[in-house]
Amino acid sequence: MKTIQTMKKQFLTLLTLAALSTNCTDHGDPVTTTNYHLDETSVAEWKGFLQTGYFNEGSIEVESNSFVIESGKVKSGTFTLPLASIVNFNLPTDELKHQLIHHLQSADFFNMALHPIVTFEIMSVAPYSGTGAGVISGANYEVTGHLTLLGKSNPVTFPARIDINGDSFKLEAVTTFDRTLWGMNYATEPGLPDDASIKPGIEVHLKLSGNKI
Repeated sequence: MKTIQTMKKQFLTLLTLAALSTNCTDHGDPVTTTNYHLDETSVAEWKGFLQTGYFNEGSIEVESNSFVIESGKVKSGTFTLPLASIVNFNLPTDELKHQLIHHLQSADFFNMALHPIVTFEIMSVAPYSGTGAGVISGANYEVTGHLTLLGKSNPVTFPARIDINGDSFKLEAVTTFDRTLWGMNYATEPGLPDDASIKPGIEVHLKLSGNKI
């Protein structure tokens, strides 16, 4: 009887040691999560092209207080582009610039009266090592998220260079999205002359800079 009790005690002791050992080895370094906000230099530069190759270009501000960096990697985040901040770079006079911006903000394009902001929500960030035309130099991550404009969301994926340095981070990327997927069909009708037909793709150069909150 004594032998059986001793064996039971030894067995329970082994189970306890195994559990403690598992608890010690299953947990690695503690996860550190930090929130970042974008600073005033963050911008999205855009280009829109006619079929002739002529293009207009400009920029729009990018704002966010919800970038989450976990253990040194971007985990999630949402940023917004307020349509009231659109500017044009290339037209020669302020009057022409104003006319273009007003048109872009109208129902023909972004319909700012009903949808004052464009939103991008990051869904995943994965390592990236590719190269090629249209890929930002030094791209090290592939970002996938939902782009919402005109009240509709579609997935968008693009390579990006993300640098995290202490309390600050930078993200730079170049991508093109097809505006017709969101129902923005102005000047895409078949049969238009090339100098009146606007290509569906809008080229965007993201330049984001953030700091720890």
